[in-house]
Amino acid sequence: MSVRISAVFLVLALFGFPASADPSPVQPVTAVDLARYAGRWYEIASFPMFFQRQCLGDTTAEYALRPDGDISVRNRCRTEDGFDEATARAWAVEGSGNARLKVQFFWPFRGDYWVIGLDEQYRWAVVGHPERKYLWILSRTPVLSPEQLEAALASARAQGYDLGRLRYTAQGSK
Repeated sequence: MSVRISAVFLVLALFGFPASADPSPVQPVTAVDLARYAGRWYEIASFPMFFQRQCLGDTTAEYALRPDGDISVRNRCRTEDGFDEATARAWAVEGSGNARLKVQFFWPFRGDYWVIGLDEQYRWAVVGHPERKYLWILSRTPVLSPEQLEAALASARAQGYDLGRLRYTAQGSK
């Protein structure tokens, strides 16, 4: 191997540039029925997030349809001192079949919330970010069956998410 080719590989390794092309863009599901999506979801697993650093477990998200057509969001988790809670407003991006949402916990900052995997019976959902920064595996129950969990993980894997970053959430702890 020539010195020039070796240097190129060294530079790629040092700076983390992949030798192959980027994975294809993240794609949300075709459509989400927001009335069916509303309600409580349990976090089964997620990529560790800065704003969840104090969470020890029992993490949930509740969504409710608002009279103005937007969605209210309430995230909750158990901490050393009890429970911590954050509220937000979300809205569907026009033309996305309600699968791409914008979520705003405080003005003027908003984030992308894309439903990238969804069980036909709405038993589980996979939510991600178009740049693969965030990922949540959600369930209507505190525990998913192994088959349902594998289906949810497969949908994230198919979208190019690095599941090595995934951390499982303790549910039902005291």
